[in-house]
Amino acid sequence: MRRCRYRGQPKAHLQHVLTAIAVNIERLSGQSATEEPSTPRPPTAFQAFLDQNEIPRSKSWRTLGS
Repeated sequence: MRRCRYRGQPKAHLQHVLTAIAVNIERLSGQSATEEPSTPRPPTAFQAFLDQNEIPRSKSWRTLGS
């Protein structure tokens, strides 16, 4: 996984994406199906500031551009 097998940025990018998918599948296969999801993380200082000043925040930063 450390060395790229292909030359050229598009092919190297594809290899990195496929490697990441494989690593994630391997990690998910190690979890048991009955395992309870972890507790949600506490809000960040910025999120707490927004909540304290009653400023609405979007659910995801990915939705800001659309």
